[in-house]
Order: sequence, then structure tokens, then C-alpha cells
Amino acid sequence: MSFRDLRNFTEMMKALGYPRLISMENFRTPNFMLVSEVLLWLVKRYEPQTDIPPDVETEQDRVFFIKAVAQFMATKAHIKLNTKKLYQADGYAVKELLKITSVLYGAMNTKGTERTEVSEEDSSKFKFDLGSKVADLKAARQLASEITSKGASLYDLLGKEVELREARTESIARPLEINEAEKMMKIAINNILEQVQKTKDMLNNVTLDEANLEARIEKRKLELEISQKRLQTLQSVRPAFMDEYEKIEEELQKQYSSYLEKFHNLSYMEQLLDEHRRTEQEMFEEAANILHLMQNRLKEEEQNLLKSGNNDDSDVEIREDEGSDSEERQIMKQRTAMETKVQGRSGKRIVGTMHGGDTEEDEDSEDSEIDLDDDDDDEEVEDDSMEISPSKSNRRARKPEPLEESDNDF
Repeated sequence: MSFRDLRNFTEMMKALGYPRLISMENFRTPNFMLVSEVLLWLVKRYEPQTDIPPDVETEQDRVFFIKAVAQFMATKAHIKLNTKKLYQADGYAVKELLKITSVLYGAMNTKGTERTEVSEEDSSKFKFDLGSKVADLKAARQLASEITSKGASLYDLLGKEVELREARTESIARPLEINEAEKMMKIAINNILEQVQKTKDMLNNVTLDEANLEARIEKRKLELEISQKRLQTLQSVRPAFMDEYEKIEEELQKQYSSYLEKFHNLSYMEQLLDEHRRTEQEMFEEAANILHLMQNRLKEEEQNLLKSGNNDDSDVEIREDEGSDSEERQIMKQRTAMETKVQGRSGKRIVGTMHGGDTEEDEDSEDSEIDLDDDDDDEEVEDDSMEISPSKSNRRARKPEPLEESDNDF
């Protein structure tokens, strides 16, 4: 295998019109499928009417395919192929394939030069005449193959003529002796008689074997009938434990059905329990987040109230204390309302404190605790808020505005 051979092979296959691109790397490793495909295409290109089986799945099919292609090329194109190298399907097979492609490539080149000289009408007539005499062409090819085979055999026989000539002349020159001829004839007759006797003995043995086989067949038939009768009797007899077995089987079927039902119910209940736990966890997290936001908002509101209380005049401190008490009660009421909403979601009890504005009474009210479940405190807060004068409530009406906005946010 050489690089030049691979290059020439690929270029020739492209020129011949092979539909598939062949790379030089295809033959680095054995590739029998590609070699078989190329061989079949070359044979079809050389003789479209050939009938070579394309099956190469088994080892026997591959050997038959290689032999058929080699025989076809030897008889039709007089190209001798090395079947061993073709079966290797590697770079050494390229040299054998190159023999066929070079012939087809040379024929294509000569045919291309001749086509330029022949007109289109002559070529069409030639095709028509060739198509009308396909049968004669096949007969001529068959006769040509027979002539080549007979010629090869004749050549081999003529090569042995020198040795055979001497033996022939010796046999002709030797005088014929009747005693020897008679002796040879007797020997031949005895051999034939022995063969006849052997054939007769074999026929007798065949008859004896036939009788023995018939006797064996009859014996086997009797045994078969006896075994069939025994089988029928065994099938007709019912075992003693069969009733108990059927009862146990029915009970087992019922137990299995109940087991399946309980197993399905248990799995369904476990699924519901998991979903319930998941929803409770989500609600708990949501309530915790809401409480955290409310605490932050309430702290901001208390800081705002403290800042606003420091900026008021000293003349209205008593009124502001009274107003702050009423406002503080309103804020506490709003806060209890919000905490009751949160308590409805989380299911827990919440206790909170609220710092006052400026006076000591407001500082004492920081330690007060609010129970969300006590409705009487809410009524007292409403009664106290109603006793505050309108002037005081109007004067301090600006402070709870951020609380109302914060409630709207929730």
C-alpha cells in the first residue's frame, strides 16, 4: 500500500462517478463494507446485467461474494484478482481494486475521445441497435466464456502431451496378449460380482432394519397408549386436599384484596398528612413574617410619636396628656384589631406594649399589657374616647394619620 495508489484510486473513483466520497483514511483499518460496496458498483458498471448477491453479513456470505467477483472479473475482463487481499479489506485491497478502476478509467477516456468524433444521430442509432440485440449479446458473452474455459483446459492437456505421447506409443507398440486380457477381464468381473453381492447384503440388512424399526414403532405406540390412559385416569381422580387448597386460595385472594385497599388508603392518608403539614408550615412562616413587619412598623410609629411630643408647647401639656390618653387608646384599639387578624392566621396569643408621649403617666402606661381576647377593654376604650372634648381631639388629630396608613398597608 502506498500513498500514490490511494490517491490514484480516489481520483479514478471520482472520475468514474462513484456517488460516495472516498477518503484516504477509510483504508487505514479493515473496512469490508466499503470494499464490498465498491466491488459491487464496479461490477455493475462493467456489466449492469450481472447477478451477484450483495449479502455480506456472515463470513460464508463474504467468502462467496469475493469468489463470485473474482470469477466474474477473470472470465469477463481477464483481470486476475487476489481474493486474500480483497478479503483483508485494508490498504492491500486498494491495489486489487485499482486493477479494475484503471481498466474502466482507460475505457472512459478512450470512449470520451471517440464520442467527440461520432455525431448524435449515429450514437442514437447505435444505442437502438444495441438494445434490440441484447439476447444475441448475452449468447455471445456466454460462448466467449465457454471458449476461454475450454481453451484453458486444452492448454493444460497440451502441456501434458509430451508425457502422454510416450505412454501412448509404448502401449500401441506392445503386442496384445490374449491370456493377459482374459485375466484382467476375469479380475474385473470378480470385482463387479463382489460389489453386487455387497449391494444385495446391504438390501437384506435394510429389510431387517426396516422390520426391527417397525417392531420398535409398534412397541412405542403401545407404550404411548398406556401412558395416555394412565394420564386420563390421573386427571379424572381429584386429590383429597384439593378442596382445602381452593378454600385457602380464596381466603388468600380476599386477604390480598383487603391488603391492597388498606395500603392504598394508608398511602393516601400519608399524602394528605404531608400536605397538611406543609400548609401549616407555610401559614406559620407567613404569620411570623407579618408579626415581624408589624413590630417594625409599631416601633417606627412610637418613635414618630415621641418626636412629635417633644415639639409641643408647655401650656397645653395637660390637654395633650388627656388627648394622648385618648389617642393612645385609639392606637391600642387599632393594634388589637390587627393582632386579632394575625392571631386568626397563626392561632397564637399576642401581647404588646405601647409607649406614651411626654408625661410620666404615659411612661407608666408602657407597662400595660393588652389581651386580644378581652372585649370589655375595647368597650372601655370606646367610652373614654367619647368623653374627650372635640377641641382636644381636633387639636391632636394629625398624629394618628401615619397609623391609619400603616394599617392600610397590612
